[in-house]
Amino acid sequence: MCAEKIQRFLMAIVLTVAMVLFSSNQMLYAMILQTLVVVMVIVWALFDFCPSLWIFAKLFGHCSPKTPSV
Repeated sequence: MCAEKIQRFLMAIVLTVAMVLFSSNQMLYAMILQTLVVVMVIVWALFDFCPSLWIFAKLFGHCSPKTPSV
């Protein structure tokens, strides 16, 4: 696995946990968790820097670029 794929899986898992918290009426924890994800995405969009992606790239390396098939 490479950093970009791990980061996408982690984001999906965190948003799923937030959904489960919403459905079980634990609104405070769900909102905190979802707010953290939204802030991370906004930081990534504004500064082109994602802290989790940076850490995963150090640990696992970047994905190799895909070559277009002919």
